[in-house]
Amino acid sequence: MILARIIRPLLKFTLQPYFRLKRGQTLGVRGVVVDGDNKVLLVRHTYAPGWMFPGGGVEHNETLEMALAKELDEEVGVTLRNQPELFAIYANFQHFKGDHVVLFIVREWDKVDRSCLEIAEARFFDLDNLPEEITSGTNARLQEIFSNVKPAQQW
Repeated sequence: MILARIIRPLLKFTLQPYFRLKRGQTLGVRGVVVDGDNKVLLVRHTYAPGWMFPGGGVEHNETLEMALAKELDEEVGVTLRNQPELFAIYANFQHFKGDHVVLFIVREWDKVDRSCLEIAEARFFDLDNLPEEITSGTNARLQEIFSNVKPAQQW
């Protein structure tokens, strides 16, 4: 398990360009984990700038919910208690023309302390006190969810 936590980020960083060339489409999941005070869980990755929702790629033989559950558990120690709410599906063509992201809202969950080499920091934030370094896509998704703005088609 510890070896997998070390190797996984390295493989993701080195193999991701290869898989993007090999596949015409990629699919990822992100989870908006909301606590009882309406705070949202955001993460900073070790390999990318900005605060964003936890999540990752959907692998072969994984459903969207399986991928979400796996990524939340591995990255931040969140375990789903019930089925997450599907919020929207986005095209994410900024870095790869075939990428899509499925966004879920997670309101019922349990959390254990977990460290992951892929995650530099994970914290809950009040919606009116978000970090300055939040990614534009993450900020836009929060507006859509909590301010009843119609979801965009592009991440």
